[in-house]
Amino acid sequence: RLTFPPTAPAKKAGAAPPLSPPPPEEKSNSKADGKDDEEQFFEFMGYMVKVPKIPAMPGWMQAIMVYRFPSSIDPYTDMTYVIWLFIVTCAWNWNVWLIPVRWVFPYQTPENIHLWLLVDYLCDTIYILDILVFQPRLQFVRGGDIVVQHKQYSFKYTNYSMNMDLISLFPLDILYYFTGVKSVLRFPRLLKYMAFFEFNDRLEAVMKKAYIYRVIRTSAYLIYSLHCNACMFYWGSDYEGLGSTKWVYDGRGNSYIRCYYFAVKTLITIGGLPDPTTVFEIVFQMVNYFVGVFAFSIMIGQMRDVVGAATAGQAYYRSCVDSTVSYMTSYRIPREIQNRVKIWYDYTWQSQGMLDEQELLRQLPDKMRLDIAVDVNYAIVSKVALFQGCDRQMIFDMLKRLKSVVYLPGDYVCKKGEIGREMYIIKAGEVQVVGGPDGKTVFVTLRAGSVFGEISLLAVGGGNRRTANVVAHGFANLFILDKKDLAEILVHYPESQKLLRKKMLTKDKKPPEEKGVVQEPSQVIITRPETPKLFKAALMVAKGETFAKLKETYKSSEAQ
Repeated sequence: RLTFPPTAPAKKAGAAPPLSPPPPEEKSNSKADGKDDEEQFFEFMGYMVKVPKIPAMPGWMQAIMVYRFPSSIDPYTDMTYVIWLFIVTCAWNWNVWLIPVRWVFPYQTPENIHLWLLVDYLCDTIYILDILVFQPRLQFVRGGDIVVQHKQYSFKYTNYSMNMDLISLFPLDILYYFTGVKSVLRFPRLLKYMAFFEFNDRLEAVMKKAYIYRVIRTSAYLIYSLHCNACMFYWGSDYEGLGSTKWVYDGRGNSYIRCYYFAVKTLITIGGLPDPTTVFEIVFQMVNYFVGVFAFSIMIGQMRDVVGAATAGQAYYRSCVDSTVSYMTSYRIPREIQNRVKIWYDYTWQSQGMLDEQELLRQLPDKMRLDIAVDVNYAIVSKVALFQGCDRQMIFDMLKRLKSVVYLPGDYVCKKGEIGREMYIIKAGEVQVVGGPDGKTVFVTLRAGSVFGEISLLAVGGGNRRTANVVAHGFANLFILDKKDLAEILVHYPESQKLLRKKMLTKDKKPPEEKGVVQEPSQVIITRPETPKLFKAALMVAKGETFAKLKETYKSSEAQ
């Protein structure tokens, strides 16, 4: 029995065409594509072989693929170049240390010769990459300009350094065909010593404590001299015959360790060695002793210089302390004052690492001194309310004139009635404004970023006396700005000078009740004391009124 689907009704004239079916979803296609990607086959000899899926590339490998080698390299600041110099130095050290060992000791055998040659040619590849890739891209200075063009790199490198690098790769290895694999034929590789010394300079420039590396490097020099002496002793023993006399190496145990032990006792002149018997042994031992004394004295001198340079600052600090203590003792300064002086030295050295920052910065050019001052002190000075709104360049000029001073707990920073010649900005610590009948009442405590002493510094006329006592509460590190320095700065910034004067006048016009309620004042303003009578009399003398009265009195007495 056959069944037929029902027939659709006939279309009416003028009827709208039926809507087209919606397009198939993309999900099914994507799934199909994913399925095709996951399972792929190809026909091989009539069989369908499944193609394995390639795993996703890890992130570090993607970073390597995306990385583009720079067209120019700054040899002084680029850490990539420092790392590359380390790799070149490792290749150079392979040749320096192991060429004499392989030449003298029987460690290179037919069974392991392929391993030695593999590392040898790997080091040669590093040498070639350094010549072709890195050295031509190094920037250099010509006539004060930094040359960054690739062609000029190649010209500079060809003229100065490439000759020695090419000699270091001279292919004496072709003589292996006639002599066999002799490591002594690789001695030109040692001529790339400039990379080792350049790596030392670059590494010391980026290290915070370079003296540690200098000590390690000097110790390595001593170890290498002993290494070469051990190789020479084994060569001499082999020349005389192993075990032929009591002086030569007898062939038992580890040959390198026993020869190295002999080198240590010889170069450091410990003694206790067998007496040489033949002429060769006597001459060899005499040369050994002379070279040992000479080399060991050089190493000791270098180590002394390295340690001395590392502790130069500490030695200077101890010298200053000892000189000051000797001076105070000779003049019988009270013990309490001596202890405070010692505490000041100790705290200043621990907090700053030096006794006078200005002495260090004085050696630098003005631009570098400004850059350091801005990085160290601008964050503090810019928060001072007194200088907000002033010219930015004026602030920079002021930063170069600031002097850092440390005050001990209880030290008077300034006293009431003193002539004010400095302004103070608190860098670290706290100070207290004290007064009252007993002089110990704390009016306010000022913290980091506060400023005081500006009234005496900016006052016009005779108002340059201190209006309060300021005492350090704990250890306080303050910036001091001299009145003369500020005057020299404000001459070039009249708008900033007007702004500072306006702020001072606004502060003076505040009502008394507001002055007592200020939470974070920069200065306690007290009523200015009356001008002394003696000072008034001196002013009258300066005007000439007193002399006129004396003259009239003298004439009247003569007339009588």
